[in-house]
Amino acid sequence: MHRKVTAELDLELGSDVDLILQISAARTAHLVTEQLTLHQGGRDRTPTEIVDPAGGRLHRLRGEPGELRVRYEAVLDIAPGTAPHTDLETITYLRPSRYCQSDELFAQARRQFRGLSGRDLVAAIEDFVARSTTYTLGLSQGTDSAVTTLSTGQGVCRDYAHLVIALLRAMDVPARYAACYAPGLRPMDFHAVAEAYLDGAWYVIDATRLSHRGSLVRIATGRDAADCAFLSYHGGYVGLTRMYVDAWLVPEDAEDAASQAAAAAASDPASDDPSQLVQLA
Repeated sequence: MHRKVTAELDLELGSDVDLILQISAARTAHLVTEQLTLHQGGRDRTPTEIVDPAGGRLHRLRGEPGELRVRYEAVLDIAPGTAPHTDLETITYLRPSRYCQSDELFAQARRQFRGLSGRDLVAAIEDFVARSTTYTLGLSQGTDSAVTTLSTGQGVCRDYAHLVIALLRAMDVPARYAACYAPGLRPMDFHAVAEAYLDGAWYVIDATRLSHRGSLVRIATGRDAADCAFLSYHGGYVGLTRMYVDAWLVPEDAEDAASQAAAAAASDPASDDPSQLVQLA
């Protein structure tokens, strides 16, 4: 079953600016078709592609003053599996980071999850964050961290992911952040989840429980949201005037009711069992 993803960004550039986009599916996905276009000043612009060690693709452009239209669309065939990893990677994802201050949450995590390890620990942390945090649009700030989320008890997907990651690292479990396209997500947007390293593999955790983890499409991977922003820039002003994101599963047979029902079920968050270990391609 294929995934189809699309993103549209309309940007207003106030001056020459170094623009970096992370909206393309990571190299770990099997692309069937893909198109990324950047249009400015009556002509198409060609960005430079940079691939990070985790397979994420950054597209860099020296933008000029004026409107820039970004359009991305891809069809992907994804088969989750064990991705290669390094010792350096697992060490990096044990350390505190800007939004995941595992050192500040160390004492609480050790008290609350004492005696747990492996799958039981991951399940307990996922359940705690899911039950103690309220998904709240519009109140979370871009500078909020895991500590903020724990104290306020509210946030959006990035905040849930940060809190899960910080608690896992405080319990000596390597954990990382992943930005994704999420078929079936409501409200639809770019999505963020956590990944925990267990028994030689990375497993995805979505404490918002708003996505079906088996349908996710990886965009970027990093220590926290600072590594995975869909848009960043340096040396000027950029305004985001419009954004549209969508993702869905394409039925094997668009005319067949059973195939349509299977696609709907495979992207329905309600059909995803959070206690099961799931890998993100």
